[in-house]
Amino acid sequence: MASQMRKKVAVAMSGGVDSSLTAALLLERGFEVVGVTMQLDDDFSAQDAKSVASHLGIVHYVADFREIFRTEIEDYFVAEYLRGRTPNPCVRCNKKIKFGKLLDFAKSIGADYLATGHYARIVFEDGKFKLKKGVDLKKDQSYVLYNLTAENLSRIIFPLGEFSKTETRELAEKLKLPVANKPDSQEICFIPNDDYKDFISRRAGDVDALKAGDIVNTSGKVLGSHNGVANYTIGQRKGLGIAAEYPLYVVRIDVENHQVVVGKSEELFSDELTADNVHWIYKPENFPAKLQAKIRYGFRVSDCTVESFGDNLHVTFNEPQRAITKGQSIVFYDGDELLGGGIISGQ
Repeated sequence: MASQMRKKVAVAMSGGVDSSLTAALLLERGFEVVGVTMQLDDDFSAQDAKSVASHLGIVHYVADFREIFRTEIEDYFVAEYLRGRTPNPCVRCNKKIKFGKLLDFAKSIGADYLATGHYARIVFEDGKFKLKKGVDLKKDQSYVLYNLTAENLSRIIFPLGEFSKTETRELAEKLKLPVANKPDSQEICFIPNDDYKDFISRRAGDVDALKAGDIVNTSGKVLGSHNGVANYTIGQRKGLGIAAEYPLYVVRIDVENHQVVVGKSEELFSDELTADNVHWIYKPENFPAKLQAKIRYGFRVSDCTVESFGDNLHVTFNEPQRAITKGQSIVFYDGDELLGGGIISGQ
């Protein structure tokens, strides 16, 4: 009978430990599992994913997303740096590709769910699906998932959200997965050797944002020269080439005047910011709202007050935050629950 049929889940398989274990765990739970590997560029190999799929005895697909990945992720990444901003491509990829295009692909092959190896939890409480932090807070990846919707959450499974990274390694070895000892990837997937400056230069060509200009202090005094405003980010210290009696950091990128502005460490701190491109999984009932937020993936969560002005937000932190950066995401929590987020647009 149809009611007794196994639910079908498509697992996003990169060939790494996390996604491979995700597929194995869902098989153990009785799902009909199929693997899907996204082809995002021409220099592509699905060999590890295929090896794991064969080991598990599941069907494996390759989904060609090269065109949309280039336009929506790579071109966006370059454009943001040329604007003097620092993007988070993983946030956008999760919105446009993994839980956009890939979720559509999963539906097209008859899958009831899409599963990934993210360290986050989806729970059903108070009559609705909620997104919460992973149990392992050091590995928690909820920050990059704030663009999910309540409807998405009902069709997504994160089996690793209850585990620590150490536990996933041990489980992968116990299940004799071919990639059990494969190292984690630490780089942006489309940036060779983690050299984003070279990537931007090759893609952008001869543009003003990659031409030399002045490095100035906050009073406007010229201290040195830079090799293009697109090659710098807020909080950067290394590579400035300036001799000073105290450490200097990039505190502002002035694209209009083609200047990189530097200052002391204390000049990096601010207790407020503005954000646009706001998305709420569950919007607070009233504003101003007392929430917690983080302004970068690796940062800690801090208490704040959020005010809403149309499509924009103004956020005031209880404690000053270091290196608030345009283009990065601010993500809001109520305890362990992720409520939403937006793109930092100013201070």
